[in-house]
Amino acid sequence: MHMSAHPAVVRAMVAANGLLLSADPPLLQLQREAGADVGAVLAIPQLAAIVRLALRLGVTVSRPVTAAAERGDIDMWVRAKPEADGVQIAVIEWSERPAAIMPVDNVRREADIAAVAEGWTWQIDTQLRFQMVLEGAGQESVLPETQPAPGSRFTSYFQLQPGEEGDLAILRGFAQRRAFRDQIATLVAEPDRRFSLSGFPMFDISGQLLGYRGKAFPVDRAILSPDVPPAPGVIIYPAEFGRRLDRSLRQPLGRIIANADSISAQVDGPLRPDYAGYASDIAAAGRHLMALIDDLADLQAIDRLDFTVATEDVDLADIGRRASGLFVVKALDRQIRLVPPGPDQSAVATGEFRRALQILMNLVGNAVRYSPDGSEVRIETGVQDGRAWIAVLDQGAGVPQDSRERIFNKFERLGRSDPGGSGLGLYISRRLARAMGGDIEVDEAPGGGARFTLFLPISS
Repeated sequence: MHMSAHPAVVRAMVAANGLLLSADPPLLQLQREAGADVGAVLAIPQLAAIVRLALRLGVTVSRPVTAAAERGDIDMWVRAKPEADGVQIAVIEWSERPAAIMPVDNVRREADIAAVAEGWTWQIDTQLRFQMVLEGAGQESVLPETQPAPGSRFTSYFQLQPGEEGDLAILRGFAQRRAFRDQIATLVAEPDRRFSLSGFPMFDISGQLLGYRGKAFPVDRAILSPDVPPAPGVIIYPAEFGRRLDRSLRQPLGRIIANADSISAQVDGPLRPDYAGYASDIAAAGRHLMALIDDLADLQAIDRLDFTVATEDVDLADIGRRASGLFVVKALDRQIRLVPPGPDQSAVATGEFRRALQILMNLVGNAVRYSPDGSEVRIETGVQDGRAWIAVLDQGAGVPQDSRERIFNKFERLGRSDPGGSGLGLYISRRLARAMGGDIEVDEAPGGGARFTLFLPISS
């Protein structure tokens, strides 16, 4: 990333109703490029989303975001702090670069890391020297008493622990210039303090690696999956399984999909309609295979006895709105009305943001896929008996009473022959829900159809 000429903190103030009350010149310029000004609703979508989240949770939220400007992309590290009269925005770092398309896999990994609100933030250069550390909100985000000094060596502060295969995830990430997750490390000064490190690469305008930014999450605060023996039929896959899938299948499939999309779009010139249709079918089949690989990789992760999830406050209503937004185009294609939770609704639970979103995407995707044309899919939330819940209701055929447990079995599709899924989504979703201390249940929706409900412990 190319560092801009804004070394100081860039600030803005947003009212509780979403109006931008004040902004430093760089943010004000972005607001005006989006067609608004001071006194109007904050029109920068990425910042508006963080403001809404901070207001709903009532805590400071710190996350990296990328905003599109007329001159290119702007990478920012944003902190949104709720105050009595609104939310104070502080952009701690501002980096500008030409708009570029990142590899899909790297975007997904970077988004996963950015979605975790807890943990303190670190930044290092290519020589593994600390450039910055930043405390976040919440107990899990407090910096250790012995803090790294700028310019000090990463390895003089963290003692990196090799994984099951004897390698170091962070060094493998550096070698491949890709994001990494789950690098276990102990503090050199306090060997009993263990952290899980995740990070993503930063590049300058010419594509040169500048270093890494990531999170340090205390391992002893992670939620361990229930210490129970694997269920009948559960296979404990070796850790190398997912890595081999990634190396052997993802890259060639990605090239197949990209090339087929280019042919279908007739980028290099007109084609016979049947040839363009063949290319579109190839791309669709490739995406189906890529989704299956994702499911298998998730399967080998969640079926391990040491599988863990992070603990953070998550707003199920916000997650429901996000999941709805991801499927609204697909729903419109079949005239299905997708009704998300209202903007004023909130149901704060304890869990892991990206895993809860993964569950909702599966439930909403299934509802849209199997609902009749012209029907309605609703997402409702609430809090009851010490649990927060979010339900997806459709107007389809429903799930028979005697199949409501069987539907959560591995590879179970209730006799469906369409190519829409692998039969692993609900199995993975329920195991993720239970790892977060919750569950998923299915019953009949009022007026017919199915109602799938995710329950999570309420945030204290």
